[in-house]
Amino acid sequence: MRLYWEVARRALQRQFAYRTENLAGLITNAFFAYIRAAVFLAVYQTTANVGGYDAQAAVTYTWITQAMIMVNSNWGWWEVEETIRTGDVVSDLAKPFSYVSFWLARDFGRAAYFVVFRALPILLVGQVLNGLHWPSSVGAWLVFGLAMVLAVIVSFGVRFLLNVSAFWTTDARGLGSIALAASLFLGGFVVPIRYFPDWLQPIVLALPFASFTQTPADLFVERIQGADVLGPLVLQVVWAIVLLAAAQLVTLLAIRRVVIQGG
Repeated sequence: MRLYWEVARRALQRQFAYRTENLAGLITNAFFAYIRAAVFLAVYQTTANVGGYDAQAAVTYTWITQAMIMVNSNWGWWEVEETIRTGDVVSDLAKPFSYVSFWLARDFGRAAYFVVFRALPILLVGQVLNGLHWPSSVGAWLVFGLAMVLAVIVSFGVRFLLNVSAFWTTDARGLGSIALAASLFLGGFVVPIRYFPDWLQPIVLALPFASFTQTPADLFVERIQGADVLGPLVLQVVWAIVLLAAAQLVTLLAIRRVVIQGG
């Protein structure tokens, strides 16, 4: 565990080299959050409740989903794919540690940086501009925190599988871009899944994409409370286990392919 802790710590430190880039991203995310919030406020001029959200909850939803963009790398993450294209993956696979755990630790370090230096500032800007609905109890904060940890794991699982598809496709970014675009809509980033038709909601909520956007956002605005939080959290855990297991299996298949092809 000490190895993976150090990997995560160094991944966090690495992000400090991109302060200017993060500031630009922070401004951009906050700007689009404000625009999206304005659209939602316009919708609520004629109704008090849509999909179980009042106007404040809907506006908060836009800000929290915008704040989670970099925490979950919604726009894409291609570090593993890059090592496959350059051939550096061969030395990574030869090292005496779990390849999947190594990259998961790096992703946690990266996500921790963006929680503090991207998500929190965006939410504070949202509070000043629109007035947000914040979790109202310690328990709600703890559940939201757990959901965010699981969201990072589920998101990592999806992104890792897209990256390692480069072993078979050479360049995974085309397929990955399509999948990530679909995840923005099916995960509840564009609009809450609760706005979807009633018959479609259970299907979309069962997909892994909802676990890294819709679920933590719903918990933050307290759209889900009490015993109802258990179901979405269990689903997150299930997807985390399934995707990590799939990542490990695909890695083993990839190692075999590297050996067969000679690197």
